[in-house]
Amino acid sequence: MSRKPRRTLEQLRSQRWFASGDMRGFAHRQRTQQIGMRREEFMDRPVIGIINTWSDMSPCHAHLRDRAEAVKRGVWQAGGYPVELPALSVGEVMVKPTTMLYRNMLAMEVEELLRSHPLDGAVLLGGCDKSTPGLLMGAISMDLPLIFCPAGPMSNGQWRGQKTGAGTHTKKYWDELRAGTITDADWVDLESRMTRSFGTCNTMGTASTMTSIVDVMGLTLPGASSIPAVDSGHVRMASACGVRICEMVWEDLRPSEILNRDSFLNGAVAYMAMGGSTNAAIHLIAMAGRAGVELTLDDLSEVATRIPVAANLFPTGQYLMEDFYFAGGILALMRKFASHLTLDRPTVAGVTLAEALSGAECWNDDVIRGEADPVIPLDRGKTLQVLRGNLAPDGAVMKSSAADPNFLRHRGPAIVFDNPAEMNRTLDDPDLDITADWVIVLRNAGPVGAPGMPEWGNLPIPKKLLREGVRDMVRICDGRMSGTHYGTCILHVAPEAAIGGPLALIRTGDIVSLDIPAGRLDMEVDAAELDRRRAEWKPAAPLYERSFAALYQRHVSQADKGCDFDFLEGTAPVPEPVIY
Repeated sequence: MSRKPRRTLEQLRSQRWFASGDMRGFAHRQRTQQIGMRREEFMDRPVIGIINTWSDMSPCHAHLRDRAEAVKRGVWQAGGYPVELPALSVGEVMVKPTTMLYRNMLAMEVEELLRSHPLDGAVLLGGCDKSTPGLLMGAISMDLPLIFCPAGPMSNGQWRGQKTGAGTHTKKYWDELRAGTITDADWVDLESRMTRSFGTCNTMGTASTMTSIVDVMGLTLPGASSIPAVDSGHVRMASACGVRICEMVWEDLRPSEILNRDSFLNGAVAYMAMGGSTNAAIHLIAMAGRAGVELTLDDLSEVATRIPVAANLFPTGQYLMEDFYFAGGILALMRKFASHLTLDRPTVAGVTLAEALSGAECWNDDVIRGEADPVIPLDRGKTLQVLRGNLAPDGAVMKSSAADPNFLRHRGPAIVFDNPAEMNRTLDDPDLDITADWVIVLRNAGPVGAPGMPEWGNLPIPKKLLREGVRDMVRICDGRMSGTHYGTCILHVAPEAAIGGPLALIRTGDIVSLDIPAGRLDMEVDAAELDRRRAEWKPAAPLYERSFAALYQRHVSQADKGCDFDFLEGTAPVPEPVIY
């Protein structure tokens, strides 16, 4: 990596607050001493913001208060002044209707926290699904030196001798409960045994997908994303982040120097090789937009045609994230795919990606496979399949590697629902006239419609079919699906139904045609009839006249564009705050 001259103290951003001899400078120094800091502890030092998404309502982030202390330890050691600033947690499961509604709020908060305070650099603590893109979207826009410190996956789960993964087996055993193959007592017993520690999901869900991607993009200390949350190495990694961010401030190493189109395509290679979550397609496009990089679904789809699923992890494979870490982690996987990477890209560690991968070793070739022995060969399915047609002119996505191969090409009648309550009532009716050939459609679950695009897309199999042994069907939704889930689920249909997309026009009984190899998703309804239905369609009355949800609905983009706000996209400069 090329080196710039080290900055001087006078060039640090924080000196605008602390160095002046006027009344405002006096007040800033005075108020810092008010909290018990000695002048020598904060003067003439880089000020490091620790943006912490810890929350008692986010078990994925339950340890981040302790990790912030480890980061502080490293900052003090390196001669910096650490300050911790809390930020919106966006922890999954508890936040309703969906954390995706608040990803952009977190991005706004992070950008403004960094801008409005006397900070020279930042360590970002997060990991649960939307926290990674939210933190980074805001920090990329602010463009201060940063390191992302991932929360790390939880410990392996096990139930009655079987590996159990968070999310993946919740869905699996819920279907078994509905089918009557496990009891209510079994279901209660599962609650306390599947998730054994704090940390993010231990499967290749959205959390580990996103942290692995940003690791390969160069925004974490190399390999940090694979370290389990409870491992003592995770504490040491957090402390090392504190040391390194101080060095980055003096080097003036900013995200704008680390990220370019090749960096995002490197992240896409990791995404596909990991068998990652479909949610990453939205987040990568949004993050790229903040960096001024054009990235499209077609770009991601092209990478998916070259990179098979090689990480043998639930929901596609057989292992969990702790196994992946002991097998060598993300660096070992990426070393096997090095020929597909742009290796001269810089990282926050001050080394190139090539240097970061040079010492990586794989210790278990069944957990971490390569191109010659993938978990899912490309002719069987891909991490990301983009579909287009008269049902999804701007694109829909699916993880074909996690779908039943019997549905690669399929025709069947649709059963269409406008909301989850209606769907759940109907699909649990034992007298429902439906077969496994039908196509279940849920609409009004998109960015504007829900709002916030909840993870409603892993639509339930009708109870009567579960009892007949059916475990997959073709399902279509303009919402999202948890990265921990599986099945022939077509998601992110764009444009969504709520703004008049074609999904608003389909009716129960219409024939849906799916051709995954051809990348097609169509309803077999002639154009004249669709025109007639379009003329009759009327948007639903808005539910939100005020609140953040109202702002969201007015300014959010569609799934194929990353679901960012129109006023936050791009790299237009924002003035530094004035100090008088």
